[in-house]
Amino acid sequence: MQIKKGDTVLVITGKDKGKKGKVLKAMPKEDRVVVEGVNVQTKHQKQTRTAKSEIKHVEGPIHVSNVMFYDTKAKAPTRIGYKEENGKKVRVSKKTGAVID
Repeated sequence: MQIKKGDTVLVITGKDKGKKGKVLKAMPKEDRVVVEGVNVQTKHQKQTRTAKSEIKHVEGPIHVSNVMFYDTKAKAPTRIGYKEENGKKVRVSKKTGAVID
């Protein structure tokens, strides 16, 4: 999976198409990511002895194929490639050729 926690991504399909957000959590085993402000779901919290009942809005996971890495320098979504630099494998933007991390 090429998308990691902290990356800025653009949603390319689904109900939130066109939205940009930061990846809050990456789940590589399930091929899913949780993106800030995308796929917001309503959760009803039951009342306990210490906390009141409330309705929470939580971001749900979406499939990694529905998002694309957003290159902030090029201001456009781009694919990710890999290159070896100084004996280390690094991610590279296919659009600009710049090293991502």
